[in-house]
Amino acid sequence: MTKLFKLTLAAGAAVLAVGAHAQAFPAAGKTITLIVPFAAGGPTDKVARDLAEALRKPLNGTTIVVDNAAGAGSTIGTAKAARAAPDGYTLLVTHVGMATTPTLYRNPGYKYDEFEYLGLINEVPMVVVAKPQMAANTWAELNTWIGQNKGKVNLANAGLGSASHLCGLMLQNALKTEMTTVPYKGTAPAMTDLIGGQVDIMCDQTTNTTSQVEGKKIKAYAMSTAKRITTPAVYKDLPTLDEAGLKGFNVSIWHGLYAPKGTPAAVVKTLNDALKVALKDPEFIKKEEGLGAVVVTDGRVNPAEHKKFVASEVAKWGAVIKAAGQYAD
Repeated sequence: MTKLFKLTLAAGAAVLAVGAHAQAFPAAGKTITLIVPFAAGGPTDKVARDLAEALRKPLNGTTIVVDNAAGAGSTIGTAKAARAAPDGYTLLVTHVGMATTPTLYRNPGYKYDEFEYLGLINEVPMVVVAKPQMAANTWAELNTWIGQNKGKVNLANAGLGSASHLCGLMLQNALKTEMTTVPYKGTAPAMTDLIGGQVDIMCDQTTNTTSQVEGKKIKAYAMSTAKRITTPAVYKDLPTLDEAGLKGFNVSIWHGLYAPKGTPAAVVKTLNDALKVALKDPEFIKKEEGLGAVVVTDGRVNPAEHKKFVASEVAKWGAVIKAAGQYAD
């Protein structure tokens, strides 16, 4: 047997081995775990559980479970995912925290680019809301009231690094007005005090505000997204902050799917292909709309565009957080 023939055989065997590995994923009987770096019952947990259902079919009926690894502003669970075996069986579902923790935490235990990006899942709009006793009925009136009460406005949030905290920072930055931030341990107590009039305003996800707005327990004024939204219907007549004068204001709480760095390219492709199928699942779309979320349909469902988008978000939020001088560690 010639040396060249041996090399050809070896190369062929290697190609077959790679092909077999790709075809074997996911292997029969193996379970895929979606790590969620937040507590069970929250918006990100709900998105992950809905996605798990939608992913099963394109992944040949594979069992997919959710592992809630909450704590330290999502850094505990995200670090756990970063350290997992890069074999495709441990994935991460997380939100905009992937882009904010690199600045909020000086040493989160991982780097945002130490993952394989599998695609963006959805985006959740945010809305500026106020206590029911607020005299203002439009964004223009609320904006005037904020200007007239500089130094006296109480801005609630669900805690450092929360979606409402981040949107509040961006709102103060855009208005060039500093407010008294009132952090709570979660959305529920913040919403309770907003309804009771103990705090003035909040900027939070529609997943947390819709039922309260529909029940007229709080007032809604303007959307954080670049374009107006049509669902839920209670927001369809509200202007965006951008069209209301805060040019370039565009904040949403997005969710993405990730794998540990070094996951084989063939496995990444299989997972990305499955995600694209899941995002077109009518039942999944319906569930996300019920949360007030919009399923992503643009190029960000592709790994390269997803990674590029997150990098741009890291830069955007980094500037806002540094300007505010608010850090978690």
